[in-house]
Amino acid sequence: MKKIIVVGCGFGGLQFVKHLKKNAYEIIIIDKANHHQFPPLFYQVAASQIEPATISFPIRKIFQKRPDIRVHLASVNSVNADKKTINTSIGKFKYDYLILANGAKTNFFGNVETEKNALGLKSTFQAMNVRNIILKNFEKLLYVEDKEPYYNIVIVGGGATGVEVSGALAEMKKLVLPKDFPNIDFSKMNIYMVEGAQHTLGAMSEFSQRNSEKYLRELGVEIHFNTFVKSYDGDKLTFADGNYIRTKSVIWSAGVIGNTIEGIPSESVLRNGRVKVDRYNKVQGLNDVFAIGDLAYMETDKYPKGHPQLANVAIGQARNLAKNLQMKDNGKTNFVEYEYKNLGTMATVGRNKAVVDLPFAKFKGRFAWFVWMFLHLMLILSVRNKLVILINWARYYFTQNNSLRLILSDPDKED
Repeated sequence: MKKIIVVGCGFGGLQFVKHLKKNAYEIIIIDKANHHQFPPLFYQVAASQIEPATISFPIRKIFQKRPDIRVHLASVNSVNADKKTINTSIGKFKYDYLILANGAKTNFFGNVETEKNALGLKSTFQAMNVRNIILKNFEKLLYVEDKEPYYNIVIVGGGATGVEVSGALAEMKKLVLPKDFPNIDFSKMNIYMVEGAQHTLGAMSEFSQRNSEKYLRELGVEIHFNTFVKSYDGDKLTFADGNYIRTKSVIWSAGVIGNTIEGIPSESVLRNGRVKVDRYNKVQGLNDVFAIGDLAYMETDKYPKGHPQLANVAIGQARNLAKNLQMKDNGKTNFVEYEYKNLGTMATVGRNKAVVDLPFAKFKGRFAWFVWMFLHLMLILSVRNKLVILINWARYYFTQNNSLRLILSDPDKED
């Protein structure tokens, strides 16, 4: 029986394994986290709208009924393609096929100081960290003398994550926090979005860009376009033009870089860390090594600069690769090239505020917001989690409040 190692259990890794015939292979899943995560809703965890357990699913629980699957909690350090082995933090593993589905991480563009002090939003843990720090900073506002940096929250990056977390925090400022902290003057609180381009949602239509910016401004978010960050030292966010904002909360969503593993040929790795693959997701220069999802860079006639780093791309590549590998091992050669069919993109800015780009229509407002909620609920894995999230959303919608603002950290180790 052939052995398949899958590195990462995000959208791509999960769907690849699910589409392999049961007991046809010996499958090993290796991930640094013991759970599958749902990135589209990280920002809601950060803004205290839902709990982390509702978007995090234990990998072992997902595959309890699959005796052909083993799961290891580990980091993959390198690949030895000649010996068909991978080196991990818990030892070496041999493979017949290696599937790299370990995605991407926050890109700080080489700025070590900023990376040390800014907050990422690429995992459930980081989302919880954002929530903890923001809530702690409001607690500190009650007693610190120098209050200015605690009043300012800066989101760097105007993509979907930046827009969504900005809108969620602006609603939190307006609807929720004044009830919890009646002694804080929230008229002094500022939420800034910093974007290097001329518009938000650069990958979406002009319609969505224009309306998302309108919604953000209605919520009180101050947007700075054509602005680049030079450094952030934990107190002062300095821009390339010399201006600065004093802040204790900088959420960085300005880009991602692929989680490249040592042993992949350097000529197959782009500057942004993505790995070049052919139309069947095979890594260029290697045999029996494949990359899918955010890590993979595939050029096609429709996407000459690679596919967008979206969940639908990862899911589609995973399903196509699983089908092709099983065809290969059954002696068939009519493999299917991957072709991305754009089903649309969307982003939410807040309650009753969302934008949707479909191939045949573009719309905004309350209907777009309900469409966004419905489609995201459908992607959540378990029925229980779907119901819990729906109940939380409904409660927040009608009461404009919730009770999820817990600071989950050790109080005996606070600074």
